[in-house]
Parts: sequence; structure tokens; C-alpha cells
Amino acid sequence: MNEDGTRPGRLQADGDRRLRARPVAAEIAFCLPDLPDVRDFAAAHGLRSGIAPEQLADFLVAVNEVATNAVTHGHTSAKAMLRMWVENGFLSVEIRDEGRWNPAAPPGETPPAPYATSGMGLWVARMVSSDIAFRTGPEGTVITMRFAVTAGESHGANSERPGTVEPRPRRN
Repeated sequence: MNEDGTRPGRLQADGDRRLRARPVAAEIAFCLPDLPDVRDFAAAHGLRSGIAPEQLADFLVAVNEVATNAVTHGHTSAKAMLRMWVENGFLSVEIRDEGRWNPAAPPGETPPAPYATSGMGLWVARMVSSDIAFRTGPEGTVITMRFAVTAGESHGANSERPGTVEPRPRRN
């Protein structure tokens, strides 16, 4: 739930270019209590965009780790934003928050120490995504992950009703 008692926004059409230049097919604003909704949203849009069902668990782990970091380490009184779009055979997932940091080394490149209980989220996200990029500055932090999608499976935001996922037949 948002602070005003409403659920976070769900989908926006690709054609809404007033807010951004990227071909965003879906977005959701969220805070810490919304993380279950973020995972449901990412799963539905990921499958609709061509994430293979057998890759869904890894995809959701990466999205959940980065989204959790955004609302636990970002600016605590602001919402984070998740945006998703398909481009050139990849599903891109952008998570931004208003937190600022200055990492000494590229984030997520060092594996966690043995028996670590935290500090492994960005490393895991790097391991399961095709690519991950980090930007930080006065406006906050943006992490963009890319995941390969199944050729011919990508659908635009308007190809199905928002919030629904039609089962797809498995290919051998």
C-alpha cells in the first residue's frame, strides 16, 4: 500500500512519452510494504515479455534483491520506481531510488564472504542477469538489469489485459 492507502500504480502504455524517452511498457512505484506486489508485477510482466518459465525464479530473485536494496538503502521517505521494457531481445528492468552512494569498487563484482548473511544481493543480481549497470548521482541511484527473452515471445503492454498472464505452451 502507498502512504495514502491506495495500491501502487500498475501499467502504463508504451505510447506515454511525457514521462520518459525509453519505450517503457510497465512501471510501478513502491515502498517496503509493496515488495510482494513488486514481485507479482515483475513475474506477470516478465512472463508476458518472454522470460522463459524455467528462468522466472532467477529473474525474480534479481528483481527482488535490487528492489529490496532500493527501499532499505535508498531515501527512506521516498518511493522507488521499477520500469520494464523489451528492446533488442532483452527485457530491461530499471530500479531507481533517491539514495546516493559512492561505492569504492563496482558493485556486485565481489562474491559474498563464506557464511555471509547480507551483502550478496547485487552479486546475485549480477550472476543471474545478462547485464547490470549502476548509475548514482545527485538525483539518486539507478540500477538497470537486462535478461534475455525468448525470441518471438515478446508482447507489448497492450497485447494482453494488464495484470493478467495467459499460460504459454512449452516448447521442446
